[in-house]
Amino acid sequence: QVQLGESGGGLVQAGGSLTVSCVASGRTLTTLTMGWFRQAPGKEREFVAAIRGIGWSGDFTLYADSVKGRFTISRDNAKSTVYLQMNSLKPEDTAVYYCAARTGGVVGVMNEYSYWGQGTQVTVSS
Repeated sequence: QVQLGESGGGLVQAGGSLTVSCVASGRTLTTLTMGWFRQAPGKEREFVAAIRGIGWSGDFTLYADSVKGRFTISRDNAKSTVYLQMNSLKPEDTAVYYCAARTGGVVGVMNEYSYWGQGTQVTVSS
């Protein structure tokens, strides 16, 4: 089993930057493809970014069009941690950000991810 825990959320002004982190326990992070999703009030959870684990085919990273060029996903397998660096933040980025993990390549489909964290709140003020 895999347990995921997010941290680093907070309040930031529009145009600012913030990095959220996710630590995995119970299983090595190396082979897991890791993803970030977000959910704003009254909206469905949506894909943000994903980064491929070792041994899977396909692209190394995948981003939603809404965040491409502004957000960067990265990982540190030695620390069992995945990061989401968010730059040029907009009020519409306000959401609870969830960390997720799967066995397989990068995909932007929520149902393909087996493990989920509890989420961390990111609020962008205008």
